[in-house]
Amino acid sequence: MEKPLWHRRATRLLVDSPHLRLRSDEIELPDGTIIADYYVRESDGFVVIFAVTTDERIVLVRQYRYGSDAIHLELPAGTVDAGEDPMDCARRELLEETGYAAPLWEFVGGYYAEPVRSNSKAYVFLARDAQKTQEPALDATEVIEVEEATLDELRTMLQDGRIDAGHAVAAAYRVLDRLGKLSI
Repeated sequence: MEKPLWHRRATRLLVDSPHLRLRSDEIELPDGTIIADYYVRESDGFVVIFAVTTDERIVLVRQYRYGSDAIHLELPAGTVDAGEDPMDCARRELLEETGYAAPLWEFVGGYYAEPVRSNSKAYVFLARDAQKTQEPALDATEVIEVEEATLDELRTMLQDGRIDAGHAVAAAYRVLDRLGKLSI
């Protein structure tokens, strides 16, 4: 397929905050159709960490999410800061959210979380031999409880919907596919 030539005629930055950057573009499609307000959320991306402890348990976080106004069970994750390397972000986020550190890291892959309306890319990492080295250092907006699960328990939680945040589901299945080809 050849990439269609959408022409950005104008752009306006509507929101530029540490939590959200949103722009509105006026776009002309190849057939001449004009779309006056095509909204795009901009982001430097985010990381999702599948951390496996020395006794082969998966590190999970249970946390409140304001957008859904619900508590979700997820893999640790966080936003890449401007100019930050995703691997450095993954190490930082695992330590900050859970207090765990790991000596062995592997980039598993990436995916676009919502390519229709955002340039945000997820970077998935596998951290092996994770151990708790300190207490979590949470941001003001984070309310997190750290849990561990066996690989079988994790699979069950994915299947029955206890893990229901899209980024965690996609990343977990990506890593489980990788682990199916490798041993923990």
